[in-house]
Amino acid sequence: MAFENLQEKLGKVFSRLRGRGKLSEGDIRSAMREVKLALLEADVNVKVVNDFVRTVSEKSLGAEVHESLNPAQQVIKIVNEELTAMMGGQNARVNMASKGPTVIMMVGLQGAGKTTNGAKLAAYFKETLKKRPLLVACDVYRPAAIKQLQVVGEQVGVPVFEMGQGNPVEIAKKGLAHAALNGNDLVLIDTAGRLHIDEALMDELKSIKSEVNPNEIMLVVDAMTGQDAANVASAFNDALSIDGVLLAKHDSDARGGAALSVRAVTGKPIKFVGTGEKIEANCIEPFHPDRVASRILGMGDMLSFIEKAQRNFDDKKAAELEQKLRKNKFDLDDYLEQMQQLKGMGSLESLAGMVPGVSAKQLAGAKIDEKIITRTEAVIRSMTKKERQNPGILNFSRKKRIAAGSGCRIEDINRVLKQFEMTQMMAKKMTGGGKQKLNFGGPKAKNSKGFKYPF
Repeated sequence: MAFENLQEKLGKVFSRLRGRGKLSEGDIRSAMREVKLALLEADVNVKVVNDFVRTVSEKSLGAEVHESLNPAQQVIKIVNEELTAMMGGQNARVNMASKGPTVIMMVGLQGAGKTTNGAKLAAYFKETLKKRPLLVACDVYRPAAIKQLQVVGEQVGVPVFEMGQGNPVEIAKKGLAHAALNGNDLVLIDTAGRLHIDEALMDELKSIKSEVNPNEIMLVVDAMTGQDAANVASAFNDALSIDGVLLAKHDSDARGGAALSVRAVTGKPIKFVGTGEKIEANCIEPFHPDRVASRILGMGDMLSFIEKAQRNFDDKKAAELEQKLRKNKFDLDDYLEQMQQLKGMGSLESLAGMVPGVSAKQLAGAKIDEKIITRTEAVIRSMTKKERQNPGILNFSRKKRIAAGSGCRIEDINRVLKQFEMTQMMAKKMTGGGKQKLNFGGPKAKNSKGFKYPF
């Protein structure tokens, strides 16, 4: 999980502060030394760390303690505010065209993930803003780059414009003309990268920028490279004046140095983070500095959790499920449907940082096992409609028939039924026997009380 190591170290620092009650100047300076070491170990840029620690120290020593906070809480509040400010303060949106298609030029070094994350971004805008995106293949040098773009484009249902190994500048121009003719209101240009920054790369990117006049130059950097990502961002910004950064492999970086350094070094915001290996819309997320700071300090991020659930759970089906739960009519078909929707939310480990008080280490390696879901689906699909609606009638003879039809063992069938019974019991507790009104986290949900049934 992103920031896992930093979260653990800062948690220990603030735990000691809470145990001291009234804080002396020495306590604060000692704590800030530990915070500094934690940030440096997280591979945050040295200048950024020094500026951060100096600011927090000055504000902590000079702050008047809010009447509702103890001194330790006041320090944590200041750290939270400064972490948020370091990463940009608030979510920065993509610059959208007021007329004609919005053009996003994807740039970055080879291997950073431009092609895959460009497809994820196209899928995100297609799903969330109902855009009609077009991917344009301008990487004419890397072997199979065009084919890769076509494959990922097909996976997300987004068309790809290509002209083979031609002139990238001409391809970009004709790609825009194609978009205008075919009603595509969002164009993502997949440009070439290099293993390192060189003059030839930058000259080509400058030529494309000059000809297509993009609304947004989106730099893709690999979060796993730590503070070096900030150095790459700085070089691209000097040459192209980028508009924003997409941080790839964000969930695989346990340190978090890139996320904490890029904005402070370049002055340009991180706008999106790529998560997961699949090419899907839910594998890319807007970057919210305040929510990330909250995760780092172990306070969770329920807003992102709810938004992630809303993207994966159908509101109409959620309302139908609510009625079934309240009437105790939740059956095996409903159970299977909820398991399949939960699979789209990713691993339990990736969700851990969103839940206050839950450590990623507690769920290390825990995943929604697709094999278990496949086996569960095979078992349930081998039942008759009557058996799915009333599993209590499943005797040994029926189970034996289901085992033969699903290719599973009777033990697997019993395991599915046991898990279903536990889910039913949990549902009854949460609904208060059908008397409690549920909020399934629909579009109007604004806080952590919104909830979609997660199983």
